[in-house]
Amino acid sequence: MTHHASACVRAVDRRTFLVASGAGFAGMQFGAPALAATSKPVASRAGKAKSTILFFLCGGASHLDTWDMKPDAPAEYRGPFQPIATSAPGVRLTEHLPMLAKQAHHLALVNSVGGSVNTNDHHAGYYYNLTGHVPDVTFRTLGNNRTPFPNDWPYMGSVIARHRARHPQLPNAITLPHKPSRAPYTRPGQFAARLGVEHDPFYVHGSYEKPLEFHAPSLELQGDISARRLTSRHELLRTVDAGRREFDRYANVSTWTRQQERAMTLLMSAQTTQAFNVADEPQHVRERYGETVNGMSLLLARRLVEAEVPFITVFWLGTGIGSDLAKKCKSAGSWDTHGSNFDCLKDRLLPEFDRCYSALIEDLQQRGLLEETLVMITSEMGRTPKIGDPRSGGVSGQGRDHWTHCLTDVLAGGGIRGGQTYGTSDRLGEYPADLRVTPADVTKTVYHAMDINDLTAEDKDGRIYNLLDEGRPIAELF
Repeated sequence: MTHHASACVRAVDRRTFLVASGAGFAGMQFGAPALAATSKPVASRAGKAKSTILFFLCGGASHLDTWDMKPDAPAEYRGPFQPIATSAPGVRLTEHLPMLAKQAHHLALVNSVGGSVNTNDHHAGYYYNLTGHVPDVTFRTLGNNRTPFPNDWPYMGSVIARHRARHPQLPNAITLPHKPSRAPYTRPGQFAARLGVEHDPFYVHGSYEKPLEFHAPSLELQGDISARRLTSRHELLRTVDAGRREFDRYANVSTWTRQQERAMTLLMSAQTTQAFNVADEPQHVRERYGETVNGMSLLLARRLVEAEVPFITVFWLGTGIGSDLAKKCKSAGSWDTHGSNFDCLKDRLLPEFDRCYSALIEDLQQRGLLEETLVMITSEMGRTPKIGDPRSGGVSGQGRDHWTHCLTDVLAGGGIRGGQTYGTSDRLGEYPADLRVTPADVTKTVYHAMDINDLTAEDKDGRIYNLLDEGRPIAELF
């Protein structure tokens, strides 16, 4: 792969080298010790998808103003946006996605996802759509204080990472450009949890200020620690650890040792820094994606697909509390459009999304990678069909509140038949009306595309359990 291969061994620059420490895989506080140390057989590659890119629109993107428009609904529901024709007969998108409209023949819109959760809020919405499991009662009783639990059901990316052969240089699951949301309100559902921290995604962070730079927070070489010095210390620690290894009987110690070994692999790999260096891309490519943190995150995702990383997650990074967009939207500057829903979408969110997502689909297709790469868009919820969020002034505030009862997921590539719409919502976009599916069905569809059929795992007592009993793959999409 021309962007990532390196024919020579390069010196390590300690100021810029990206390195994962033993705690670099999401943080030990969010995971559980490994429950089963046995290796899983690699699934046969009968499925078309070798990699998955999950693009998660944090905040809850309005399905009614993007994918599932209702132009014949009453004015208090439909809003001012108009649908436009696309490259796929019968598939219509909002007028504010003109670039993506040219790529619609690659897309499958699933307009009948019923993702109702017991809080109708973010934490539970994340969990359901990322794991396929209905949130338990603790999401209602604890609300935003419901932190990730060690015995949570695992993130779909972690399940896929576990089933793939270990990548020789890079982690099997990588998440960027942030970990939603800011601690202590970290969203549940994005970790390996009961599968063990060795299957947690590796987090790479970006920023609005420097969109071409990605790094792992708190995982860079510090001060006067050079790669040579670190390697020397590593060898010393290996010698010391060898003398006590026979006494280590706990799963968490075994996990920590595997994390240390993984950190050293990342440190010494030239491919690590090459893969994350989006500045290497030609300027016209960067401009096509848009040189924003979200655009560059999707460009990095494409590079990681080329590097054969099995699962890449891009969580949309909002502008943050206190920004102009956040003040207008009455939120944190993401897709959580409690206020001025239509202005926030047409002026900021949709133009940036239209450019970067259409560029990703176009780029993967031109490079011959789309058929073997599943690209999925989801969110933790849709938005209320009736315009007017009481928290932002009601009808005059022109906002849409949380609505987990109906949303649209978008799939492309990886064997998905493009240019189709699967299922419908009712005339107001409130609930699924035809061919209703759940986040469990969608999660099973991702596993199907990646040819993962064995969803059994083993707990710490050697008991076999199923990682996702509910749902079925939406085979009609393929």
